[in-house]
Amino acid sequence: MNKAFVKESSEENDDDLDVAQPAIPAGAKNYITPAGYRRLRDELLHLIDEERPEVVKLVSWAASNGDRSENGDYIYGKRRLREIDRRIRFLTKRLDLAEIVDSSKQENVDQVFFGATVDYETQDGETHTVTIVGVDEVDLDHGRVSWISPVARALVKARIGDQVTLHTPAGPEPIDVVDVHYPPPDTGG
Repeated sequence: MNKAFVKESSEENDDDLDVAQPAIPAGAKNYITPAGYRRLRDELLHLIDEERPEVVKLVSWAASNGDRSENGDYIYGKRRLREIDRRIRFLTKRLDLAEIVDSSKQENVDQVFFGATVDYETQDGETHTVTIVGVDEVDLDHGRVSWISPVARALVKARIGDQVTLHTPAGPEPIDVVDVHYPPPDTGG
């Protein structure tokens, strides 16, 4: 069959092409920090109020130029529009399910819970710092780990001075909780 008559992808299957999004365990709540909620909400509003209207304008202009089958601006604009709409649907669902946890109000400041920043030491003396956040806030480059990650599961409910077991692919590894602290009250809007 001639490639000219084959569609690269159909619009109905575009959702399957979406980048894998972090999964929330079945039956679990979508815990998120106030700052994480604000970032997702800001991204959603930016997509709706700014980016999508710009792409719609571009697609409309490109469509007015005639033949759409070989019109790059039209083809790529429509593809970008589908990506934006997919992201808007994802963010809307995530924000609807979000349960904001303000860890700055934590009373047991020596115990690890959601939102805590934890310093821990491995058996070989390496010190690591992680902050336990929601699945939509993970940023490993900045030490932000999901509350469902193995390290977070090992640390939750531990106290300063406790030794807990981190289950790694190489086997169980004991780690020592050195420090626990929580963010100051959120003053952003």
